[in-house]
Amino acid sequence: MASCSWVQELQFPQLEIPLAIHQLVRIMPAAAIPAAPGDTLYLSNLDDIIGARVFTPTIYFYRSSEDDSKSNNNNRPVFEILRQALADILVPYYPLSARLREIHNGKLEVFFGPDQGALMVEARSEMVLAELGDLAVPNPAWAPLIYKFPNEEPYKILDMPLVIAQVTVFSCGGFSLGLRLCHCICDGFGAMQFLSAWAATAKAGRLVVNPQPCWEREFFRPRHPPIIKHPHIEYMRIDEGSSLTMTLWQAKPIQKCYRISREFQAHLKNLAQPDDNFPCTSFDAMAAHIWRSWVRAIDVQPPNYKLRLTFSVNARQKLKNPPLKDGFYGNVVCVACAMSSVNELVNGQLKYTTRLVREARLGVSEDYLRSTVDFVEVERPRRLEFGGKLTITQWTRFSIYESADFGWGRPIYAGPIDLTPTPQVCVFLPEGEADPNGNMVVCICLPESATEKFIEFLCLKNSGNES
Repeated sequence: MASCSWVQELQFPQLEIPLAIHQLVRIMPAAAIPAAPGDTLYLSNLDDIIGARVFTPTIYFYRSSEDDSKSNNNNRPVFEILRQALADILVPYYPLSARLREIHNGKLEVFFGPDQGALMVEARSEMVLAELGDLAVPNPAWAPLIYKFPNEEPYKILDMPLVIAQVTVFSCGGFSLGLRLCHCICDGFGAMQFLSAWAATAKAGRLVVNPQPCWEREFFRPRHPPIIKHPHIEYMRIDEGSSLTMTLWQAKPIQKCYRISREFQAHLKNLAQPDDNFPCTSFDAMAAHIWRSWVRAIDVQPPNYKLRLTFSVNARQKLKNPPLKDGFYGNVVCVACAMSSVNELVNGQLKYTTRLVREARLGVSEDYLRSTVDFVEVERPRRLEFGGKLTITQWTRFSIYESADFGWGRPIYAGPIDLTPTPQVCVFLPEGEADPNGNMVVCICLPESATEKFIEFLCLKNSGNES
């Protein structure tokens, strides 16, 4: 049995953040771009698939901006530095200055028109950063630090700025950058590439781009005729025949965060190793354990109902014929899907579930990605499917802290803030600005009545002999 000292529940305060918005500024590319009003750009089926039709909100906190002894910013206002750098970076990343529109059969494209550009918002708060609580723990109360338009519709992406950035300066001199990037334009790795270029440009006071961004979404054009070789159960519409979705959405779930030590991750990986000659990864073990613990805590019924675990797999290294060009920042992720009955999850061994996760992860290949592109071309799913599903997003893969040094050092915290609008999403986060210990933070949504059970299962307190 693992010691629960290896798993720590993290607390965040309930608070309100009063702030004043000073200005909204449209940011146009600082120089000529290779697109004119009326021009369009192709988006691949991986870019405009239903799960990518969202904005990804993230927050970055920085200590006092008044101490510029370690930067080249010469006491210029934070907003002005970031504004100029964004205008500079929108020249090579010019598609992010455009808009999305829908064309035939629900397909999306990027189009260029007058008066577009990115959006930056300047805001101030009389609070100090210390009043926000532990900045290592994502808090839904930070929502005012990420700009949304008044009465903005959920999931709206058409005719919206594709980059929305709010800079909030606190009375202590610290500040936050609340960022919304349209997922149709870049996946997590592409977003890190863009963020890194923006940060390097702000830090240097001149345009710094390495690698050069590559658009070329035509690389993923569907085949004619389409060749769908896989069932793609990740996109299958499944009528909700279990208590899972109803329990979550009706119970007003709360966000819970847990620090998972490197020792616990290693212990779990040992415990979860399937009975074959193929090793599992730490992700395989942790994803399987979280999935089982979540289903057990919520007490999903009936026992024979099939549940799905989905997670994204970066397919960049799987593309060999031909390989992707360096600097490509579009979506190159496939959704892997493991499937199991409630009974097998709750009563089976951890190593069984881990094997399902491993097989789903290894099943993503170049052939699988091409099949996904063709499947979307034929079926074009129009709605997000939540039936019997938990989705895990692995932010531990991203160099988010290293990418976000704009000249004031690495952020204190970098990542998402609020999972409750999509309570069937779980996030694995790296811990803190400079954590050398390999700890991970797991954020997940639960009905309040299930929280105590969940941490017991998470700590393996009721595991018996898992191995």
